[in-house]
Amino acid sequence: MAVALASTKDISREMWLKLRTKGIGGSDAAAIAGLSKWKSPVQVWLEKTGQAPLEEAQSEAAYWGTKQEALVAEEFSLRTGLKVRRCNQILQHPDYPFMIANVDRLIVGQKAGLECKTASEYLKSEWEGEEVPAPYLLQCQHYMAVTGYDAWWIAVLIGGNKFMYKKIERDDELIQQIIQIESDFWNNHVVPQVPPMMDGSEASTNLLKSMYPTGEPESETELPLEADDLIVQLEEAKQQAKAAEERVTELENRLKAMLGEFETGIASRHIVTWKTVTSNRIDSKALATDHPDIYQKYLKPSVSRRFSVKAV
Repeated sequence: MAVALASTKDISREMWLKLRTKGIGGSDAAAIAGLSKWKSPVQVWLEKTGQAPLEEAQSEAAYWGTKQEALVAEEFSLRTGLKVRRCNQILQHPDYPFMIANVDRLIVGQKAGLECKTASEYLKSEWEGEEVPAPYLLQCQHYMAVTGYDAWWIAVLIGGNKFMYKKIERDDELIQQIIQIESDFWNNHVVPQVPPMMDGSEASTNLLKSMYPTGEPESETELPLEADDLIVQLEEAKQQAKAAEERVTELENRLKAMLGEFETGIASRHIVTWKTVTSNRIDSKALATDHPDIYQKYLKPSVSRRFSVKAV
């Protein structure tokens, strides 16, 4: 039986965001497991350790998703005959207090809940058949772990005009894996303030910049054997990126050739534009030559670290 951590009735968005830092929520589960397209484990770590600024405003997609939550819940009730109710509390796992849940709805008279979603038309393939996108599957299993419930429904409005709902049964084996992943993350990273392994996210890049803004001049260290493997992988990735970049340029050039002097082209399923844009930039070289005093006055030093790898 879940514990009520805090009431969410009539609280401000800022307070709600602060309460979310008290533990790992359902929407964090996929990110920690490396299965989220929107958030990395490092970003979650920054949030839970209070090193990320509180989100000031929702994105457009998140805003309208929240606005339509009640509509999705109402439609689910109409189509299934199941009554739902709000849960105006942040719930907490009785044995693992770092696991929290802010659920959309609970099913009246059942040990089940409801997660309400909206999705773009471009993502409809992710919902085909019995499929539920992996991040949402983990989110619902996380909620079942916290509440002890047997099932969770998920209802989604796709593209604003296609509604579907699916039932997710409790999977105790998957729940144990989720508990293990979240326990490791909380106890080995959040509590001791040790960041998880760096990845390619912007959060990782920014964290490294803030942790090590400058290097000790002429300093040197011995790298572990793993470094050589990472360097080989880095070179392979660079080659793949170069090939992909050349392919992108090739396809863009072929489309530009089709446009010619026209700024807009209409295809059967797309609109292609190649518009003339005028931008004004300061010629810093000329400014430094003609007005060196002014140039020096407004010159702002920038400190950064240049990364490179070369064979020895």
